[in-house]
Amino acid sequence: MVVALAGCTTPRPKTPSPQEVPTETGALIGSGKASYYGNQHHNKLTASGERFDQNALTAAHRTLPFGTRVRVTNTRNGQSVVVRINDRGPFVRGRIIDLSKAAFERIASARAGVIRVRLERVD
Repeated sequence: MVVALAGCTTPRPKTPSPQEVPTETGALIGSGKASYYGNQHHNKLTASGERFDQNALTAAHRTLPFGTRVRVTNTRNGQSVVVRINDRGPFVRGRIIDLSKAAFERIASARAGVIRVRLERVD
């Protein structure tokens, strides 16, 4: 009897990891480390096919669709910037997003190089 009842139960839903959280508007995408593209990438093609502009407010993310707008908040000082995803990356272990230099400088000094951030979808 117990075996028969056990087959009728539904499994407990697992708690999603930050990267599995639905990305509807305002939803937390995740948190982690952010860096910025070096000057050597300026004017080169991105994965989306557009030219990288270090002065634009753009970013690279591994999985978000191109065109997604993301609020990136520096967890140390609370400053944030909204960027548009137009490239893939980062390809450095432990990083969640690569920002254009202009976007990075809106929330931290470029001398910092890498900062801790929180990502939220805004569109």
